[in-house]
Amino acid sequence: MSENQAPSSGSGRLNTGVAHNARVWNYWIGGKDNYEVDQAVGDQVAGMFPVIRDVARADREFLGRAVRHLVEERGVRQFLDIGTGLPTLDNTHEIAQRSAPDARIVYVDNDPIVLAHARTLLTSTPQGATDYIDADVHRPEGIIERASATLDLDRPVAVMMLGILNFVLDTAKAQDIVRQVLAAVPSGSYLVLTHPTTDPDLGGEGNVAAMKFWNENATPPITARTRAEVTAFFDGLEFLAPGLVSCTHWHPGTGSPVTVPQFGAVAVKP
Repeated sequence: MSENQAPSSGSGRLNTGVAHNARVWNYWIGGKDNYEVDQAVGDQVAGMFPVIRDVARADREFLGRAVRHLVEERGVRQFLDIGTGLPTLDNTHEIAQRSAPDARIVYVDNDPIVLAHARTLLTSTPQGATDYIDADVHRPEGIIERASATLDLDRPVAVMMLGILNFVLDTAKAQDIVRQVLAAVPSGSYLVLTHPTTDPDLGGEGNVAAMKFWNENATPPITARTRAEVTAFFDGLEFLAPGLVSCTHWHPGTGSPVTVPQFGAVAVKP
């Protein structure tokens, strides 16, 4: 799909009777693309685990800091954003092209809600390019094949996997997805990742009951992972400082950021 081609409607797969992650997440960060059922489940989860709204905002802010760092400090000009979610203020291409108008971005999601709003993700500077691929993270080979129409896979690519691997319930499968995607990009490419955790050192104990409620009342099902499990996604890569931390602590701004139970890290492929 070219940057000027409108995506087809995904309404055939749309179920507005059950709370859905993309819409609930949108609700938590103050968006308007959600329904009463999403608000009800979102409020229930937030009542059980009040920090979840902070997690949602922190994840989004991490994206901005990571993209700016990679563009301005590392010279990255290509991004593959897998599991992009609903468009909001300062999407990946807007942040990247603000500093590098020639940046090229491919978004990937298979959510009909996101697909219906994907036109917002297809605005680009004349020098750069954007594309949207309706594809499933469980099939990385198809993602790579289609992304190569917009991205030059002989040049470094920043692979963005923010809050997406937690929907791949089998850890071995999630690790294999990361391996396949990173194998398709050259040395000097990056993995940018966030992931929820139940680790107590990040205050993640409250995630247990909240995720159980979510999995019984919303879709898609979700899982948290330990520090060791998340670290394993970066096998063969080299962490940028400060390594794997609460995403609020990755290159934070001024002040002392709150710790949230959401790991965040950026690593380079040697």
